[in-house]
Amino acid sequence: MSVVEQYARAHIVTDADPLLGDRGAVPVVLRYDPATDPRSVRVVLPGSGPREFVVPRELLEQGLRMPVSHGEVQVWPCGRVQTVVEFHTARGVSVVQFENKVLTRFLHRTHATTAEPVPH
Repeated sequence: MSVVEQYARAHIVTDADPLLGDRGAVPVVLRYDPATDPRSVRVVLPGSGPREFVVPRELLEQGLRMPVSHGEVQVWPCGRVQTVVEFHTARGVSVVQFENKVLTRFLHRTHATTAEPVPH
């Protein structure tokens, strides 16, 4: 089993990092390591100090189709081509808007790594 890592350009709106603000599309890292945590994806946001969030992989998959939440993370479809992931922390709220095709491609790669069927 190998690590799946993908860079994605995403729009971020946050009050947790004044350097990010809303400055258009920025690089975000999506990382899946089945050896460390086969049920989760790490989302690394840029900024004054990169911030890393752990998101259940299943939550991202469900959030492509319908609004879902788990703890401090909410995911929902935004129109037909985008998905929003919202993180709540003590530092504030970060809203990240991804293109569906980027998330779908990444999630397919995570399943291919573990030889699991892709959920529909």
